[in-house]
Amino acid sequence: MASFSLIAFFLSGLIFFLTRKPIRNRPNLPPGPPGWPLVGNLFQVALSKKPFFEYIEDQRRIYGPIFTLKMGPTRMVVVSDSNLVHEALIKKGVVFADRPRENPTRIIFSSNKFSVNAAVYGPIWRSLRRNMVENMLSSGKVKEFRDVREKAMEKFVKRLRHEAEDNNGVVSVLKNVRFAVFWIMLTIERNRATLVRKKQVEFVVELINRRRRALENPASDGDATPFSYLDTLFDFRIDGRSGGGNSSATEEELVTLCSEFLNGGTDTTATVIEWGMAELIANEEIQRKIVEEIKETVGERKVEEEDVEKMVYLQSVVKEVLRKHPPTFFALTHSVTEATKLAGYDIPKDTNVEFFLPAIGRDPKLWKNPDKFEPERFYSGMEEADITGVSGVRMMPFGVGRRICPGLGMATVHIHLMLARMLQEFEWTAYPPSSSVDFSWKMEFTVVMKHPLTAVVEPRV
Repeated sequence: MASFSLIAFFLSGLIFFLTRKPIRNRPNLPPGPPGWPLVGNLFQVALSKKPFFEYIEDQRRIYGPIFTLKMGPTRMVVVSDSNLVHEALIKKGVVFADRPRENPTRIIFSSNKFSVNAAVYGPIWRSLRRNMVENMLSSGKVKEFRDVREKAMEKFVKRLRHEAEDNNGVVSVLKNVRFAVFWIMLTIERNRATLVRKKQVEFVVELINRRRRALENPASDGDATPFSYLDTLFDFRIDGRSGGGNSSATEEELVTLCSEFLNGGTDTTATVIEWGMAELIANEEIQRKIVEEIKETVGERKVEEEDVEKMVYLQSVVKEVLRKHPPTFFALTHSVTEATKLAGYDIPKDTNVEFFLPAIGRDPKLWKNPDKFEPERFYSGMEEADITGVSGVRMMPFGVGRRICPGLGMATVHIHLMLARMLQEFEWTAYPPSSSVDFSWKMEFTVVMKHPLTAVVEPRV
């Protein structure tokens, strides 16, 4: 066994020395930990026995705000400085707007990158994004679905009331929020999708065909809505297909686009609301201030979408939640379309570039008391942040630049409205009573609470 390991190490070293470039041709990459032949830093990450997020924090302390990792054959540059993020994604946005070309898992689940988030930068991505934004996510379209959200809010409040009645006032936050947001997205899209790809295709294709029949013969489905995101995809022609000309999407590609709309709009929004409620339970005075603002704004009637636009303190709270608890630790991986430079270092073409979000949102050089939940920083005007990053990057919960999340507007409407209705209807306290909220986290599709938040709710008089 020992001799085999020695031979393997010798061969990998030989391959490394035979294939490496002469020093004069090597790019001036950002610094980083030295790696092993072939595998790069993979073993070091594994042997650290730390979550990748913590390993990245360790490397930042050693190498600074931009450094290089070699993950097997993949070169990864990690960026964690607000000025460098602005330079890359805003000033050099076109160059840094690509996605990695090779990612087997993403290719499987995105029909060979046929989705807004996964598509490489070019005409196909532009067609997909334009169709989604114009037909579903523009400010006008978001307002058109107001009735859907109002109906979802009523169902949501009823679910919370029933669960509280059955459990001595105790409710599960994430489960109920996720259900409400999913119901909204599902109604808007008018499709159902499961998490397993095979099931998705089998199940959703039948519903796609059902929708086609309903459009051809409205009398065939009495429950059909007048309009859905899916309708925009049936006759949608995609620019940039290989072979020239335009073409329509296949059935599996339709499933991919619908699933992207559903999943992307559900998990991130629900996660933000759970973290937000955790902070409001832990900070009773902030919760009280929001309730007072609601009363001053709407009196005794129910909060509506137009009302939250007037609730400046609520908006400050939501922004602070997004700063302290971004839905993910990393923006979706970027790649460069051509060789470029960043911070004086070479970034070769097709390099994967990761933007580390917590280091920006909690940077003590940018924020006073960054680890403290303090909405007053925004409410008082002492601190501010352009969430789109155009005027400067101080937080980027939805990404920034050309690949910024197209659903930002819809997500923020949902977050503000749901938090307002939750607080208007109920007083929220910790469970078990008098306990402290556990802010431990774990990584799933998004960064969620390690122990899902449960709370005691009491209907407000």
